[in-house]
Amino acid sequence: MSGTSAAGFAIRIQESLTFERLFFFIVALAAVLRFAFLDLKLFHHDEAIHAWFSYKLLTEGTYIYDPSYHGPLLYYVTAGMFALFGDSDLVARLVPALLGTLVVALVYPLYRLGYLDKMQALVAALFLAISPNMVYFSRFVRNDIFIAFLTFVLLLALILYFERRQMRYAVLAGLAAGLGMSSKENMPIVLGIFAAYILYLLWTKKVNLPPRQWIRDFVIGVLVMGAVITIFYSSLGVHPERALTWVPDAISHWWEMHEQERLGGPFFFYIILFLLYELPIFALAIVGTAQFIQKGRKKAEVVVQDLQESVEASLTPVIPEKPPFDKREEFFRFCIVWMILSLVAYAYIGEKVPWLILHQLLPVIFVATYAMTKKKAVIAVVSSIFLVLALWHVVYVPADVNEPMMQVQNSEDMREVMALIDASNATAISSDRYWPLPWYYRGDRAEKLSYYGRKIDESNFRNGKFDVVIASDQNSYASLPGFTKKTYNLNYWFSWYDNKNRIPQYYFLRDGKMGNMKIDVFTKNVTPV
Repeated sequence: MSGTSAAGFAIRIQESLTFERLFFFIVALAAVLRFAFLDLKLFHHDEAIHAWFSYKLLTEGTYIYDPSYHGPLLYYVTAGMFALFGDSDLVARLVPALLGTLVVALVYPLYRLGYLDKMQALVAALFLAISPNMVYFSRFVRNDIFIAFLTFVLLLALILYFERRQMRYAVLAGLAAGLGMSSKENMPIVLGIFAAYILYLLWTKKVNLPPRQWIRDFVIGVLVMGAVITIFYSSLGVHPERALTWVPDAISHWWEMHEQERLGGPFFFYIILFLLYELPIFALAIVGTAQFIQKGRKKAEVVVQDLQESVEASLTPVIPEKPPFDKREEFFRFCIVWMILSLVAYAYIGEKVPWLILHQLLPVIFVATYAMTKKKAVIAVVSSIFLVLALWHVVYVPADVNEPMMQVQNSEDMREVMALIDASNATAISSDRYWPLPWYYRGDRAEKLSYYGRKIDESNFRNGKFDVVIASDQNSYASLPGFTKKTYNLNYWFSWYDNKNRIPQYYFLRDGKMGNMKIDVFTKNVTPV
């Protein structure tokens, strides 16, 4: 190929790679990463419980808010999906996958509104698309991806209201806030941060509200939020008293969990997760914050210098004019505040669980795109290899993997256990360890299992009724006459105590001993014919 032909080919490639096409490709990539092989892994312990409650809501019409299992929105949405497409692991994960994809797509209106330039929008969308935590928890039946999506919608609604002053955006903000409050008890953290920054903008007169109209719009937004909350927490009117009692119950339960530190960890728990999975994003956010501060200092120095020069030139100092409002700079100032307050809030909260990183990751990604020069964009794209490798390991490896992100994941060993149950006529669960079996053996299949909730006397297995007996390995039977015993992993988690002396090796290999719960499975011996 001649030099002229090569140059022409390069120009055609560059012309075809428009911003819109690149952005569409990133959103398509996000969708593939979230929807592909969606039921590859067994349900996490919590996923099984959430899906089970949703199934009971669908089949029995029973649901009442319990703060231990968070807000009602997830259960109603999942039950609705079961009604439309049938109850399965894949169907339960469809809405989280959709919301995770839409979080990426929502970067586009933020760009169109002028708060991100093209390069920033592409890098932010890319990070959201391939972030290991964003992808993993978009394939996960939990409330957190709901909160992340609704937080983004709320942000856009507030921006649009302040720019266009139309009531419909106040309604949209109220709807997003109400659905968020109906999802999980950490939504007030988001609302508090947003409200505090709005008050700052009003106090500094960087923005203003439409006279008189804003009171009407605010009241309508609050009423919409209150209506949504009332509908969901009253179980669509079945339990109207819960519309009044859910707030004190939620505060009481989660304050107790905070003090108890049931799932505790150091204040830098989430920093460790950022370094493990989101290192390029976290590093660029630190650089972006430093650049923003440095730029602010330079502006302040110029103002001071101009003031000094005016004093030296005349007896009357010239007060510099107020600089024009730069909404892009203000957006990044907000994102830095949002990021810092989120990091501090979740560092303080005693309950340390991996999925809460999502609510810190969203502002961190925006801050990481600050002053996104071509050089920084290249660094961001190249360093994304780290994200892809981490993503592949935690999402697409169909085996038990040693990752803190997974907390308490049901073991792939359970597939073999369930195959034994399927081949049996009746199975006894002689233990209080049995999740995720209620989910996987629901409806007519539940007849196969007898749950005793504890170890029972082995005489119960002499009558030949049960083909399989399952017991906890910590409170098991040495043997059962006529049965063969084998031990399986029920679930697993990253064990700090088994890896703390080999951190560098673990960081690169993600290997080592895992913590786990085990079960003993006794299968009836087959008598030769």
